[in-house]
Amino acid sequence: MFTPAPRIEWPARAELLECLRNAFLLSTAVLVLVLPTKHPNHLQRPMVAATATAGHAATTRADADFKGQAASPDAKQLAQWVARSGDNHQLNFVILDKRDARVFVFDREAQLIGATPVLLGAAAGDNSVIGIGKRPIADVLLEERTTPAGRFDAEPGRNSGGEDVLWVDYDAAVSMHRVRIVDPLERRLERLATPTPTDNRISYGCINVPVRFFEDTIARTFKGKRGVVYVLPEVKPLRTVFPEI
Repeated sequence: MFTPAPRIEWPARAELLECLRNAFLLSTAVLVLVLPTKHPNHLQRPMVAATATAGHAATTRADADFKGQAASPDAKQLAQWVARSGDNHQLNFVILDKRDARVFVFDREAQLIGATPVLLGAAAGDNSVIGIGKRPIADVLLEERTTPAGRFDAEPGRNSGGEDVLWVDYDAAVSMHRVRIVDPLERRLERLATPTPTDNRISYGCINVPVRFFEDTIARTFKGKRGVVYVLPEVKPLRTVFPEI
């Protein structure tokens, strides 16, 4: 005779639901303990800011070094700003102090390579006349013969006579080149040799450099390379031309 299996007494419906609820809570607790916690966005570590901070610290620069050369406070201030800000974008650069008629050439780390007196535009002023670079040189009036102030992306090239120069402001036809003896009455070499800058204003706007200095320092420093030329103002305040300082 077939004997039926013992009858299983199932718990009441309420007890069954309570058991299922407890089992769900227990499994949830286990998952919380096992799985990694994901923080809300506003509590996550600011990786971009941390990276930027680390990058800033890594690119902290040393002060500009004039190697004992005398320089005006404005020239020193500008050089220090270039060194600390990296405005030269890792390029060799030049600072022209028009009031002192003196050029300072620096490597990309703001260490002085050389300095020299120079000849400048005959007229005092910090701007170039619009379109002056396209006019015949004979048509340039005396009061228009200025060397403009500002920051210029410089590059080596050649002028209309085939001479190698460092272009400062190509559109205004302003370059840095060897001193030329075009008219002996101008006494350009003698002007460069005097100890004061009062007689160094003679050019049409270009920056005349002693021949040896141009060949040994300017031409070598910027051979096949771009650079930056900073020209200090002589009429305007420094911060008008370089507001970032």
